Amino acid sequence: MRATTIYGTRDIRVEEVPDAAVEEATDVVVRVELACICGSDLWAYRGVAKREGGQRIGHEFLGIVEEVGSEVQSVNVGDRVIAPFVWSDGTCAYCQAGLQTSCRAGGFWGSKGSDGGQGEAVRVPQADGTLVRVPADAPAALLPAFLSLSDVMGTGHHAAMGAGVGPGATVAVVGDGAVGLCGVLAAKRLGAERIIAMGRHEDRAKIAKLFGATDQVSERGEAAVERIKEMTGGLGASAVLECVGTEQSWETAMGIVRDGGRIGYVGVPHEMPGLPLGKLFGRNIAIGGGVAPARAYLPELLADVLAGRIDPGPVFDRTVSLDDVALGYQAMDERTALKVIVQP
Repeated sequence: MRATTIYGTRDIRVEEVPDAAVEEATDVVVRVELACICGSDLWAYRGVAKREGGQRIGHEFLGIVEEVGSEVQSVNVGDRVIAPFVWSDGTCAYCQAGLQTSCRAGGFWGSKGSDGGQGEAVRVPQADGTLVRVPADAPAALLPAFLSLSDVMGTGHHAAMGAGVGPGATVAVVGDGAVGLCGVLAAKRLGAERIIAMGRHEDRAKIAKLFGATDQVSERGEAAVERIKEMTGGLGASAVLECVGTEQSWETAMGIVRDGGRIGYVGVPHEMPGLPLGKLFGRNIAIGGGVAPARAYLPELLADVLAGRIDPGPVFDRTVSLDDVALGYQAMDERTALKVIVQP
């Protein structure tokens, strides 16, 4: 079969690799219908996060079950399934607590020895604890929305949860990538009254407004901090979603959160020297977040997509074939695309 591999900075290839196959009784094989490129994949693409030459890449996909191990009970051949970006057994103490990202039997797609999502098929370990079945009668038009539940929608929701977003909240979202935009949608879903989206791209601002943003701030740095304080009577936002992971985005988040507020962080940390604990302590600022347990959120978010209450699908603005996956990476790296679907 063919799959996407990475060999170094901006060196994405599609190569012939061994066919995905059931190796353990708890495995299934999924034929990939749709995968996508994540903003976190770009850290490896840019050479910031190191990968071994020829390592698989891609951790967001959905597809059709083609082969089932003898102990698998939750899915059957022919089922359409969504795979969260971490596999997990569903039975350990962490999984039972809704923290599947810490499962001792779990792992990340594209890690050494595993299949990546950006390929023709994927071996899925621990299938019963990992995969979520999509109803057979679900309309195909919702496939992009379903795909978003494998990572970015769940991650945006995790940021909102970490920030304590609830009815009546004033929320500010740092970052206008797919996760930040899904954070806007999550904040709206949780009942926020005012949602301030931060970013300078008009096309992304339109999606933020579609998702429920009430205000848009295009300034950056200190100018953005001053603007948001001005908009909030000098106080700042009660809930801040940090969806980037750099030192500058954290400085912005710290600057715009009000005393006694919360920062929900899901941006993968890069070039981040450390949190200013003295400031957090003195201002009673709470921090929550981390790697999103997308599997824990998938059932409720899928139900809302199926019921038409949310549609995260608009975060995808380009589709490429597997052969053209390198062009998809280039487009996202150059910010000519927001989030790219890969169609094997």
